[in-house]
Amino acid sequence: MPPLNTSRPSPATFLLMGIPGLEHLHVWIGIPFCSTYVVAQVGNVTILAVVRAERSLHEPMFFFLCMLSITDLVLSTSTLPRMLCLFWLGAHDIAFDACLTQMFFIHSFTAMESGFFLAMAIGFVAIGHPLRHSTILTHACITIMGIIVVIRWVAFFSPHPILLKQLPCCRTRIIAHTYCEFMAVVKLACMDTGATKSYILSMASVIGPCDAVLVAISYAFILRSEFRLPSQEASFKAPGTCGSHVCVILVFYSTAGFSIFTHRFGKHIPAHIHIFIANMYFSVPPFLNPIMYGVRTKKIKGACS
Repeated sequence: MPPLNTSRPSPATFLLMGIPGLEHLHVWIGIPFCSTYVVAQVGNVTILAVVRAERSLHEPMFFFLCMLSITDLVLSTSTLPRMLCLFWLGAHDIAFDACLTQMFFIHSFTAMESGFFLAMAIGFVAIGHPLRHSTILTHACITIMGIIVVIRWVAFFSPHPILLKQLPCCRTRIIAHTYCEFMAVVKLACMDTGATKSYILSMASVIGPCDAVLVAISYAFILRSEFRLPSQEASFKAPGTCGSHVCVILVFYSTAGFSIFTHRFGKHIPAHIHIFIANMYFSVPPFLNPIMYGVRTKKIKGACS
């Protein structure tokens, strides 16, 4: 194995090792991940096609759902096909630039997913005020919210590949992970990376929890509005509807949060547990979102039937 250049990041390939300690189970582990990927692709593409074809669905919340579906498609496609090649074909090599590109899509679209969860929660709160709903969620408002989510992504997560591009990478080219995760790659640098790690972890530790808290507050307002409805049946349905949405959101934030805080505090957590859970936040939410937000929505089911 040739030594990497110590003065700048090498363009040589890295080696993704998968899940440490579970290499003998890679073929079997790949099966559920492949299943979730196929369902996520079919579900999200179907939602986009149905909303585009059915004019009655050209409403604010379905536009947000389309944004979330596009994010899910990109997030899952940027990780799972490459991971399945590793599990099933033993394709461990990944070029340096391809590694940085994958890292950019993973972290940026994870942040966008969080932003769209928050935008949808705010939209549900607005729907709870029917008299002002049309004046609150205008097309201009939806566009502005979408732009804010994208701008936040560009501002906070574009530096990821740029920072790594400047680091001399000379220790090893083995990445003990299933994909090019920032903290796993930055450990390969042969210089002090404390400031870089602190910046990235601080951004992730601020943005994620803030979004999660605001989403929780939004759903608290939604439940309060639903329970005040005169119809007793509507009040009984509210916990079930919100509960399914909250379950998806909890899976996303809990798995992403576990990965972030393990890098900072969980030094004694086994690597295979950390990596396995880290793989779930870009496979499970894209799989569940079309089911919880799409299949369980009466208008989408009606348009499909």
